[in-house]
Amino acid sequence: MRQPAFIDQALFARLAKQAAEVPRQRHHHTFHEMDEPCHRVAVGLQPSTYIAPHRHLSADKAETLLVLKGRLGLLIFDEEGRVTEKRVLQAGGECLGVDLTPGLYHGLVVLEPDSILFECKAGPYRALGEGERAQWAPLEGEEGVPEYLAWMLAQFN
Repeated sequence: MRQPAFIDQALFARLAKQAAEVPRQRHHHTFHEMDEPCHRVAVGLQPSTYIAPHRHLSADKAETLLVLKGRLGLLIFDEEGRVTEKRVLQAGGECLGVDLTPGLYHGLVVLEPDSILFECKAGPYRALGEGERAQWAPLEGEEGVPEYLAWMLAQFN
């Protein structure tokens, strides 16, 4: 039997530090085993991380995102990449999370250093497949990421 895994300030500090030390500027802590039906992840995020717009097409891949610390910007896109909705998700704020239905293009930007996100969705893990990557946005590591990330961030200025 697994011991309880506490979601506390020590975890937040560790995740923020680990995120700041790696090139991707984010670090994951999983609370689940890979074969479990419910995947639960805390993610430490720094402002320069790039989370490319994407969607999950499988009917079982709804996801819930909650900001436990800091502030994130959520962008919802249509099929052509136009922003249809944007919200600031902030720990203790007016809106601290979102439940996303499958098929909805979305992307996140980090608006405050050392932000912590909690994500929950059905397992098992599946890499993004055909039709889930936004063709109108660069993928992580591709040319154009700094400019696109700057544009995403500018949506919240």
